[in-house]
Amino acid sequence: MIKKLFCAALLCLSTSSWAVDIQPNNLFPKVEMNTTMGKIVVELDRDRAPITVDNFLTYVVKGEYDNTIFHRIIPEFVVQGGGLDPKLQEKPEMKPIVNESGNGLSNMTGTIAMARDSEPHSATRQFYFNVADNERLDPSSRRWGYAVFGEVIQGQEVLMKMSQVKTETNTVLEWPDVPVEPIILKSAKLLPRE
Repeated sequence: MIKKLFCAALLCLSTSSWAVDIQPNNLFPKVEMNTTMGKIVVELDRDRAPITVDNFLTYVVKGEYDNTIFHRIIPEFVVQGGGLDPKLQEKPEMKPIVNESGNGLSNMTGTIAMARDSEPHSATRQFYFNVADNERLDPSSRRWGYAVFGEVIQGQEVLMKMSQVKTETNTVLEWPDVPVEPIILKSAKLLPRE
């Protein structure tokens, strides 16, 4: 009996260790996102946004972004996702993180950043891609900004195609800018170190 419990404990430990292997010593990890419109690869910047990158990768490695939708698309502004399943149900969130918007990275075309509420330290799992230069989302001396934590290194054309889909106000969510045809993030995976 003790031997079985010991083996079970080891199995749990090894499984949980794997589940949170977010390449902590890799300053520029890469994540591949397979969507219904094509593949996007992002390179993250742990040097400038360590808390944000670790948070995002924890969701990635646990499979929490798989089969979520891009629920907010505004042409020449942003493509946002990561928080809802295809039935428009909110996914579970971890604890909110500290806002790292003052890290020197700007909300320029092709960057990935954390979505949040009006409270500056409220980001959890939702992210967005900038599909225009959105410096107004950067911090200033009078306001917190939105934390950029990486950039698209492959699939920029996929992102731009996504930004042009037809949207409408969704009657379930009562949100504008929801794609008429759902765009699904089928999987997000941390790529092996090069």
